[in-house]
Amino acid sequence: MLQAVLNGSRPEDAHPALPVLARHLARDARAVGRLGISAVHVHPRGPDGQETLDPMHVGDAVAAIRQEVPGMEIGVTTGRWIQPDPRLRIEAVLAWGHLGVGKPDVCSVNVHEKGWVDVCAAAASVGIGVELGVWTSGDAVTLRTNGVPHGTTRVLAESTVSDPETAVAEAIRIMRALGSELGAPVLLHGEEDGAWPVLEYALRMRIDTRIGFEDVLVRPDGWLATGNDDLAKAALAIRG
Repeated sequence: MLQAVLNGSRPEDAHPALPVLARHLARDARAVGRLGISAVHVHPRGPDGQETLDPMHVGDAVAAIRQEVPGMEIGVTTGRWIQPDPRLRIEAVLAWGHLGVGKPDVCSVNVHEKGWVDVCAAAASVGIGVELGVWTSGDAVTLRTNGVPHGTTRVLAESTVSDPETAVAEAIRIMRALGSELGAPVLLHGEEDGAWPVLEYALRMRIDTRIGFEDVLVRPDGWLATGNDDLAKAALAIRG
């Protein structure tokens, strides 16, 4: 699987084509969908352009994408940096379960964040799948110790090392720490200068991966990408 991650936490001025508004996320989802990509991950924003877990804005973003690309898996974030209080994160996730067409299919939950087990349980209780964010080999050990929560769709193994010379080595360390008996598929990816080397490694090893403005703004040749679809085309060319 190749997932498209359309915006992440980047500020509005990070790239001229960065999708922030719901209609722009839907536009980019339609563009990558035409390339055969069937899953997107987005960070919905409020009127101020800041990331939010507010059900109204999350619902607007998801519904706009679903209208443009019916059948696409739509994921959102539950990041602690958006809402530090785990109780309020849980309340938001529970409210997402009542959004109808605006209900996300999955949400990402980072294993290193306080309250992650309870956030996962809340998502499962309202029929939202979970993508478990594992950023380090220590996170991998934590996950193996606790076990994969009910309702987990996949584990996101995230090499946060941006140095292209060491990003793949860090990715391999995390994968080894996760082991081979998780009971859930793994999606492996990197970020910034490490994004393309890790993506190439994942594709070579036949591991699910992802690409998009959340992870990197430039193509493999170093030129600034024109859009999320431009990054997706480059990733598909590598896969091909």
